[in-house]
Amino acid sequence: MTTQQQPRPYVPTKTLDTPYPLIDNDPHLRRVIRYARPSDYLAGTAFGVAAPGMMLLWERIAPSHVGKGGFPPIMRLAGTIGLIGGFLYCCERSTMRFYGFRENKREIDMDMREMVDKVKKGEPLYGTSSLSPHMQGVASRNSRYSGVWLHVIPWFNLVNHEQHGVDTAKYYQQAERELEAEKTKS
Repeated sequence: MTTQQQPRPYVPTKTLDTPYPLIDNDPHLRRVIRYARPSDYLAGTAFGVAAPGMMLLWERIAPSHVGKGGFPPIMRLAGTIGLIGGFLYCCERSTMRFYGFRENKREIDMDMREMVDKVKKGEPLYGTSSLSPHMQGVASRNSRYSGVWLHVIPWFNLVNHEQHGVDTAKYYQQAERELEAEKTKS
């Protein structure tokens, strides 16, 4: 006896009321890093330098007297923690712009340009994936809005999928307008 599985209906993602427009509610890690502003990198660097800097300051204020080989391992650990923390802070600042929690005019323009160029080339907007559509949906549901809790659980979207919470018709419409403008110039 065989049972037939019914296709599951597509349920659109919840959209939050944010002060700025939503660009992507599940941005891929590569896009988060590519769209990061210099101020994000600067803030991440400052955050990353703080951990070993504080260790040096504390050692000057209240020396630990651990001996010759005791302090370098602590500094390596503090440097590693600072490096990871700075990277996460940089990513979190960039991700908040994708969600519309922070001012994102620059990212909106970059997103439109990137997606329109992909439409003109005939490429998939969000890349290709070797996963089945079901597994892409699972990956999307597991990482959607994960940047809000990045300081608690570092969880990134590493899967290309089509579920990003935005209407992609705007990219196709803009590409049509640009192609029409190019035709009229010729």
